[in-house]
Amino acid sequence: MNNRKTKSQELAAAKAGISERSARRIDGAAMLPSQTPRRYWRSRVDPFAAVWDSEIVPLLKGAPNLMAITLLRKLQDDHPDGYPDGVLRTLQRHVRQWRALEGPSKEVFFPQDHAPGHRGLSDFTTMAELRITIAGAPFVHILYHFVLAFSRWEHVEVVEGGESFIALSKGLQNALWQAGGVPQEHRTDSLSAAFKNLAAEEDFTVRYTALLDHYDMAGTRNNCGVSHENGSVESSHRYLKEALEQALLLRGHRDFDDRSAYEVFVREAVMRRNRRNAAAFRIEREHLRDLPTRRTTDFVEEEAQVTRCSTFTVAGILYSAPSRLIGHRLKVRLYSDRLDCFLGGSLVLTLARGTRSPINGRGRVIDYRHFVEELKRKPQAFKGLLFRDALFPRDAYRRTWEQLELRLTQRQACQTIVALLGMAALDNVEAVLARRLEDLLESGELPDLAQLRAEFAPRKAEVPTVRVEMPAPDAYDVLLPSQQEDALAEVVA
Repeated sequence: MNNRKTKSQELAAAKAGISERSARRIDGAAMLPSQTPRRYWRSRVDPFAAVWDSEIVPLLKGAPNLMAITLLRKLQDDHPDGYPDGVLRTLQRHVRQWRALEGPSKEVFFPQDHAPGHRGLSDFTTMAELRITIAGAPFVHILYHFVLAFSRWEHVEVVEGGESFIALSKGLQNALWQAGGVPQEHRTDSLSAAFKNLAAEEDFTVRYTALLDHYDMAGTRNNCGVSHENGSVESSHRYLKEALEQALLLRGHRDFDDRSAYEVFVREAVMRRNRRNAAAFRIEREHLRDLPTRRTTDFVEEEAQVTRCSTFTVAGILYSAPSRLIGHRLKVRLYSDRLDCFLGGSLVLTLARGTRSPINGRGRVIDYRHFVEELKRKPQAFKGLLFRDALFPRDAYRRTWEQLELRLTQRQACQTIVALLGMAALDNVEAVLARRLEDLLESGELPDLAQLRAEFAPRKAEVPTVRVEMPAPDAYDVLLPSQQEDALAEVVA
């Protein structure tokens, strides 16, 4: 209408983005379209009047979630040429109106007013969609995520493996000690690490009950399969992953040198999110309960016998051990990221915790250093060793073995690879020797042990020649008291 004051009807319609015909209709109308009362009467005959009560309504009562397009296809099958596709929009309005008047009730979402210091929430979330790699290899992991409901303050832990009690205990305790206080209630979904899931009531596991009692928290969970009841942390999953995705895009690549570098990256992203909630967290911090005097255990203790193969099995994963421990029973503490092995009261071994293979469900953590000395005595045992492929510390050693096996006799190949592993372990040249092997593989050459020993074996330190000149005996006379007094008198004079 403003354009119409100074421009022709055709030009005003074009500038308003409507047709000239609509412009003429608006000009001739007594009021604007927005002021026209809404029409509640039909302007044409209802195409579904004959079948609505007899056919469509019984179908909707039997299955209220039937879509309008499904009902239309049913009518077209039963009444050929009677209901063209052009009436779909009309049927959708009819179905929507019926559901509002006679359909089943819908689930109601009740917004919650969270009091400061009242509730903290824990959950795990997968990270496969971010496609993180460590040194070029896919890094299969999940995140433990803790959120304070009032302030939205967060804590995150990188977890390899499943949603275990160890991961829950470590992540929750780290979160509480970093926050500097304890909320009144801890809420999770139906984690098998915390609940037996054998009954509808709060059937806590013994370990989870002890953890809650230690921090004087009440434990609750949402109903099974109703994730939105844990919405304060579920929604934070999405926003956290979006923040990590954006940070990865700014970074330019998704590969990290090691797990520590990736953990620093995640921690920085969480800190940036927490800074935005700093004011609310300061309020909530005043309402958190005091921490206990110490942490409780965040490990599971098991026992394992070291077999004559110099291995032991814990939680279905095979680990290697030094041969001197064969026959001994170790007390093993399983943390989320490592194993501490004790013999008596002494810590004798620490190993990175392994994960099960998604292909066969097995896992192995084998350190080639535990077998080098024995393999030197029996090098041909290397060929058929059950966990042979786990002995290669780097890919260059595996590829070298493939070439040795292909081009040398079995005896020569086994002796050479065992000598290379021994050199890597005993001379502490694993990385530099791997780079040298890669160069040999590219040039198509086999390793020459004598040359490699000369190149990488530690050099013997040269002992310098020390010449000692003995002073004359009378030179010590100056140390006598009488001689010192004479020398002092000469100086004074």
